[in-house]
Amino acid sequence: MMPTEYFLAHIWLIPLFPLAGAALMLFIGRRLPNAGVNVICVGSVFLSMCFAFGAIWQLIARPAEERVVSYALFDWVPAGIMHTNAGRIVDFHVPWGVLMDPLTAVMLLVVTGVGFLIHVYSTGYMSHEGGYYRFFGYLNLFMFSMLTLILANNLLLLFVGWEGVGLCSYLLIGFYFLKKSASDAGKKAFIVNRIGDAGFILGLFLMLGTLGTIQFTEIGPAIAAGHFAVGDAALTAIALLLFVGATGKSAQLPLYVWLPDAMEGPTPVSALIHAATMVTAGVYMIARTNAVFSMAPKALAVIAVVGGVTSLFAATMGLVQNDIKRVLAYSTVSQLGYMFLACGVGAFTAGVFHLMTHAFFKACLFLGSGSVIHALSGEQDMRKMGALWTKIPTTAKTFFVASIAIAGLPPLAAFFSKDAILGATFEHNKPLWVVGFITAGMTAFYMFRLVFMTFFGQSRVDHEVEHHIHESPGSMTVPLMILAALSIVGGWVGIPASLGGGDRFAKFLEPVMAKHAEEGAEAATQAASGISMELGLMLASVLVAFFGIWFAYNWYIKHPDKPEKLAGSVPFLYKLLYNKYYVDQIYDAMFVNRIKDLALTLGSFDVGVINGLGVDGSGWLTRVTSRISMVWDSWIVDGLVNLAARIVWVLSFPVRMLQTGRVSRYAGFMLLGVLIFLAYYFRNSGIDFGKLIH
Repeated sequence: MMPTEYFLAHIWLIPLFPLAGAALMLFIGRRLPNAGVNVICVGSVFLSMCFAFGAIWQLIARPAEERVVSYALFDWVPAGIMHTNAGRIVDFHVPWGVLMDPLTAVMLLVVTGVGFLIHVYSTGYMSHEGGYYRFFGYLNLFMFSMLTLILANNLLLLFVGWEGVGLCSYLLIGFYFLKKSASDAGKKAFIVNRIGDAGFILGLFLMLGTLGTIQFTEIGPAIAAGHFAVGDAALTAIALLLFVGATGKSAQLPLYVWLPDAMEGPTPVSALIHAATMVTAGVYMIARTNAVFSMAPKALAVIAVVGGVTSLFAATMGLVQNDIKRVLAYSTVSQLGYMFLACGVGAFTAGVFHLMTHAFFKACLFLGSGSVIHALSGEQDMRKMGALWTKIPTTAKTFFVASIAIAGLPPLAAFFSKDAILGATFEHNKPLWVVGFITAGMTAFYMFRLVFMTFFGQSRVDHEVEHHIHESPGSMTVPLMILAALSIVGGWVGIPASLGGGDRFAKFLEPVMAKHAEEGAEAATQAASGISMELGLMLASVLVAFFGIWFAYNWYIKHPDKPEKLAGSVPFLYKLLYNKYYVDQIYDAMFVNRIKDLALTLGSFDVGVINGLGVDGSGWLTRVTSRISMVWDSWIVDGLVNLAARIVWVLSFPVRMLQTGRVSRYAGFMLLGVLIFLAYYFRNSGIDFGKLIH
């Protein structure tokens, strides 16, 4: 690296700033006023954003072929010599290292930029909530985990961040832990994600055994060195196992059920974790390992089908939901399905492009819904809203802009990213294009159903609440305005050649993506359809969006009695959609209740054995077996454990005198060590902080 590339050389600091904020909240957060919490937690994310933007700027300044920075901080897992399944001998080790390339740059832009805005918004939204310092500590810990995930230069370190965001999701969804529905939702998210993570880690081990490496920059060369054919069974299995992990994290069929319930958490959590960052980790992981997926066409076909079906399936449920946040939750599941559809047809760049634009408008929508809820004293039912356009104008206008964006109308952001997905899908799988096309119309309908029910028509707000309606403070509305602006211009970096643009986004990501897959898709597009077909597809998607908006206007503004009449005419279909196809009930019957039955069976095992012997529980046999069990537990099981502990106690003198058993003291020593290290590093780095600030 060149001497002037300070930020690129120090990208490892980007996750450490929010980690320091989270640690401080653990130790001293309870004693700080809200303003002190804001300075530490919001300030730490601001520092991460500044370093990230500086690194992105320096990366873009490099020639396209040199936009890869990867280095190890230390050797993390030195495993030594190993034999791969393909017969190669490799010296395997896993560094704790960082990777900066165009794909990382896009994710850093989204995570730090949108994350900072959501932190600022949270200072207003959570200002009157208890546990203020705890909430921001969790947010900072999440930022550390997510930044670790996207900066990791190998799959194992990515998995550390992957599990970290899963833990933070559990903590933040269940933030209102005294509320049973919130604590249940947190546990549900945690358990469902563990199912997907089991597939992820199996895929990681299989990749290691097959390729002999899990470092991202070495995966492509390892595939080439192993002379793997397209469609190789091992590569297909790796891709499918990794995709299982992605279905859990990114809420795809059949593991999507946790995300709608995650709306029990505070609204900023929904915006940060369940719209802009964590749920897109699955898409990012597939794009990052595209060298494997591009060699597994059967796995890509599965991804495309799951993504397409999920997008339509979730959209149908969003048509009839009345909770403003749940409509957006099903919309998120649907839009994530679009991203997987793109990856499944080989258009990894289009999937990442939609990931970026979706972060802008969906964060704006979630934060806008939070502003509505804030104005209505906690009300989330759209049937108790209406006519809010003039009462909370900033919220209404920004929400309206983001709704136009997600509907896919030009020239807003999603028009370009969504049409890139539909265009690639049309070339590879026309039945799935039909699915995506219908979903686009449904998206426009349910989003403007939300807009019309919330901001237009007659007021249905409760009389007591109506007198207290007020616009949110500047800490909440300013982030909304910035995100609304990004919802307009965020897609302009990817204007295609057919509309006079240079498709700069695709060219920027080109060095990271599997060239044969991307070039094949581009060649197929040019040969089979040409510019006229591409423009025709764009026109069709715009028309179906207008059609969906017109339907919403006709049903919820012009003839507001129509939806109720339609629901009454097809009650079975309405109940099926309203009850979300009864999937949760089916899962409860098949899995949850059966596990509970098993737990009860095992819990009563001793009684069952005694009863099975046909003797009275108070008889001699019961007393004998009880005595034997007590002696065994006390003298054998507990005795061996206590003996091992006593041996360690004797041999550990005098070091054990430092082990007080107080977690807070241990953590204090760790924090002190980190601060000493950072002080030593900055003292000897020769940094002129005056010049750095100016």
